[in-house]
Amino acid sequence: MAGPELIATLRFDGAGLIPAVAQDWLDGAVLMVAWMNREAIERSLATGEVHYWSRSRQELWHKGATSGHFQKLRGLRYDCDADVLLLTIEQVGQVACHTGARSCFYEEGETATPGGPDALPPPADVCTELARVINGRRERPEPGSYTNKLLEGGDNRILKKIGEESAEFVMACKDDDPAAIAGEAADLIFHVQVALAHHGVDWRRVQEVLAERRGAPRRE
Repeated sequence: MAGPELIATLRFDGAGLIPAVAQDWLDGAVLMVAWMNREAIERSLATGEVHYWSRSRQELWHKGATSGHFQKLRGLRYDCDADVLLLTIEQVGQVACHTGARSCFYEEGETATPGGPDALPPPADVCTELARVINGRRERPEPGSYTNKLLEGGDNRILKKIGEESAEFVMACKDDDPAAIAGEAADLIFHVQVALAHHGVDWRRVQEVLAERRGAPRRE
C-alpha cells in the first residue's frame, strides 16, 4: 500500500479535498464515493480504517464510528491525473450506505427508492453476478430453468454434471484448443456454483479463501 509520501503527489481542489471511490476488495463493486483531505488520508493510512472529510459537517469523519460499519483499508491508488483516489476496502457488515444498502449506487430508474437492505446490489465481477442469478433461481424457481432442474436433482444430478464438465475441460486442454478450453472452463465454473448454491455456500466465501491463499507460503 502507498505510504504517507503519496500526499505530495496528489492534486487537491481549491478546498483542499480530493474525491475517493471506495471499492470492495473481493468483487470490485463500487460501494460509495466521498471526499478526503490530507488529514483524512494520513489518518486512514495510520489506522488502517478509512476516514473521510464531511463537507456538510465540516469535520473529519471516521467511517463506521456511529454505525459500526467500518471500512478496513486494503489498498490505495490514485488515477493518472492524481486528482481521484481509489480505495480498496473491506466493508465491515457489508453495508456502506447510510440507508442500510450495501452500496450507495442502487438506483437505476427515474423514481428514487429508499435503499436499505433490499436495495439493488451494485454491479460486480461476472462470477459474482452469475452466483446472484443462480441463488435467485434457488430462491425464486422459474419454469423450464436449467439451473432449477439441476437444483431439483440435488447432488446426484449436479455432481454428475461436474464430473462430465471436468472431463470435457481436460479433453479441451489435451487438444490445446483455447476457445474450447475457455468454454469448458465456463461450464465447469457454472456447475460448481450451482453445487455451492445447493449446499448454501456463498461464492464470496470462495473468493475469501482464494484471497487468504494469495501470498501464503509456497507449497513444496
